[in-house]
Amino acid sequence: MEKVYVIHENKEWTEHLTKRLDELEVPYEEWHLDQGLVDLTEEPPHGVFYSRISASSHTRNHRYAPELTEGVLAWLERHGRKVINGSKALRLEVSKINQYMALNQAGIRTPKTLAAVGTEQIIQAAEKLQTQSFITKHNRAGKGLGVQLFHSIQALREYVEGPSFEEPVDGITLVQEYIQAPEPYITRCEFVDGKFLYAVKVDTSEGFELCPADSCTIDDLFCPAGEKPEDQSKFRVTQEVDKALIESYERFLSENNIQVAGIEFIKDQDGRIYTYDVNTNTNYNSDAEAKAGKYGMLEMAAYLKEELDKVKDKQILTV
Repeated sequence: MEKVYVIHENKEWTEHLTKRLDELEVPYEEWHLDQGLVDLTEEPPHGVFYSRISASSHTRNHRYAPELTEGVLAWLERHGRKVINGSKALRLEVSKINQYMALNQAGIRTPKTLAAVGTEQIIQAAEKLQTQSFITKHNRAGKGLGVQLFHSIQALREYVEGPSFEEPVDGITLVQEYIQAPEPYITRCEFVDGKFLYAVKVDTSEGFELCPADSCTIDDLFCPAGEKPEDQSKFRVTQEVDKALIESYERFLSENNIQVAGIEFIKDQDGRIYTYDVNTNTNYNSDAEAKAGKYGMLEMAAYLKEELDKVKDKQILTV
C-alpha cells in the first residue's frame, strides 16, 4: 500500500505533523535516520517521501543523519519516487554557503559573508569585512548555532582563541556583517508546496537563536521559543510582507526544487532587506498559530495527502 514516508531524526519535531496525518487519515511511516541500512540493490517502496532532516542533527548525537539521508534521497530519486525536499533541498539545509550562493543566483540580497577554516583565517575574514560590528555563525548550523556578535577584532580574537569557542561540525565558520535593524525583530516566511502560507515576526531582543519549535526550551541559549507563556508572544503571525519579495522567494524555491521551507530576512535602518537563512526543516509555533487561526502542519499534512493521492492514481494507471 502506498503511504507517506516521513524522513527525520527528531521525534519531537515530527510528532506535530504525524498527529495531523492521523487527523486526516493519511497512511504514513516514519524513517528515523539517525542510523540505518540502505540496500541499493532493491527498489524503494512506492509512495511520497518527505525529508525533514535538520542541519542541527549533530546536537542530538545524530552526527551522520544528513550523510545517510543524502544517500537515501539519491536512491529514491534514482528510482523516480516522489520526494518532497529532496537532495537539492538537503544540500542547502546543511550549508549556509550553498544557501547564499543559491539566493544570490536568484537575485536575492544576503549579508556580506566570508567563510573561514582556522583561527587566523577567521580573524582575517573579520578584518577583510571592514565593518564596525559583525557576527560569526556555523556553516552547518540550525537553531542559531555559533551565532556571536562582536564589535571589535580583539573581542573576536579572544573568543576564537579561548575555551568558549564553538567548533563548527564541518569546520567552517562564517563571518558576516551585522545588520542593524531599527526594531529588534526578524521576519520568517513560511512556504508549503512552494507557495506562501504566512509570515511570522520574531522578537530578537533576547538573542539570535530563533527556533520556533514548541520543543525549544530555555536551556537552548538565547532561544526566544521558551516554554514560559510570556516568551511565546515573541512570535506573531502576519501577512504584511512585500508581495514582490514573496514572489522572489517562490521563484527561488521553484528553481531549487524546494517544496517546504521557512525563509528569514531582516531590514536595515534604510529599509533594505537581507535574507540570511533558508530552513528546509521548518517548524511552527503553536501559540502564534492559534492566535492567527493558521496551522502550518495541517497545511503540510493536507499537501502530503494530495501528493499521495496523485501517486496512487498514477499507480492505478500503470497497472
